Amino acid sequence: MTTFFVSDTHLEDDALDNTARFEHFLRDEVRGASALYILGDLFEAWVGDDDPSEIGARTAEAIRQLSDSGTAVYFIHGNRDFLLGRDYAARCGMQLLPDPSVVMLDGEPLLIGHGDLLCTDDLAYQQFRAMTRNPTWQAQFLSQPLAARLAFAEQARAASKARYGELKAQGTQEQIGDVSSETVRETFARFGVKRMVHGHTHRPAVHDNEGGERIVLGDWYGVGTIARADAGQITLIHPKGT
Repeated sequence: MTTFFVSDTHLEDDALDNTARFEHFLRDEVRGASALYILGDLFEAWVGDDDPSEIGARTAEAIRQLSDSGTAVYFIHGNRDFLLGRDYAARCGMQLLPDPSVVMLDGEPLLIGHGDLLCTDDLAYQQFRAMTRNPTWQAQFLSQPLAARLAFAEQARAASKARYGELKAQGTQEQIGDVSSETVRETFARFGVKRMVHGHTHRPAVHDNEGGERIVLGDWYGVGTIARADAGQITLIHPKGT
């Protein structure tokens, strides 16, 4: 049966047309599939499962309808929504998976993840990631009032954009913002797989010269690029209607 992989939709209240596209994708393309894997950055920002946003409510309803129809839905955290917790996952009817995870696809192991762990040349980001994935840091952050958490998210987004601009001006954005080929090879060897799917870099492509086949999903700022798997073959496609 068909399996879909998607990442980096970056849903937010300020871009509800993108949300409508995602709802259409779930309703008209994924329904009837065996599984959907959401590989992080479903939301532009997520500061806790008490988020009262329209986007959170609409998305939970759309994913729940898909899950209730019989399609299994799995979620791996991204760098924008690493605070998405069990309460929201339960609202959606989706299962949380660790990053990375090995799943079976038509009898063959497949490594899936968000992809940011492969970007080891970005030392500053890896330090930030380690800090924010620490359970103690997360508990302290989630104990703050919602307004304070939303303000932090805005500051983090602004800092990320500023750093991207600096790297671009220095001519190092392409290297720092992409995966490390050495880390990719080490990851293939460590997990003993020959194929992986990830997002994060916003560079949709299929690479086959790094110790295995690496399939990179695209972001939804433009047309979006997803992966569809049928009978062991994984193909990058655009959602219909884009």
